[in-house]
Amino acid sequence: MSRYRPPGAPKAAYITKEGADKLLAELKYLWKEKRPEVTQSVSDAAKLGDRSENAEYIYGKKQLREIDRRVRYLEKRLDQCTIVDRLPIDRGIVFFGAWVTLEDEDGNLERYRIVGPDEIDHHEAYISMDSPVAKALLKRRDGDEVVLRRVGGDRTFFIEQIEYLEP
Repeated sequence: MSRYRPPGAPKAAYITKEGADKLLAELKYLWKEKRPEVTQSVSDAAKLGDRSENAEYIYGKKQLREIDRRVRYLEKRLDQCTIVDRLPIDRGIVFFGAWVTLEDEDGNLERYRIVGPDEIDHHEAYISMDSPVAKALLKRRDGDEVVLRRVGGDRTFFIEQIEYLEP
């Protein structure tokens, strides 16, 4: 049996300025603070003797591999991404980075921000631009009717407000 895994679908290569800053902060933390700390604990555990049965040493080496994997991913991803830090000319259309307020037929409001796939874990209202909801909203105008596929079936929403925040 092979360990080969086919590559996943490519992610969109856009990120907001705030998202890029958070990824850079995580990279800096892992490289400058966490990795030296774990390296020191592995070094201390190695001095205790037999490494084959030393749980602290084995766990520390595993933790170092995970940190190195994440650092490589962040460096590569930040090189690939384009930081979107300017506002669109026509702010009445939904583009990347927009906060969109939707109203359903019952008058309930939902608010989302369309961001890059690397940012969706930073905030519960953030949705990836690759998601079906974002794809349905992109390039729509204020007041447009949008049909979104949900688990319970299709639901109709109206775009109530489109808002862009200054970077």
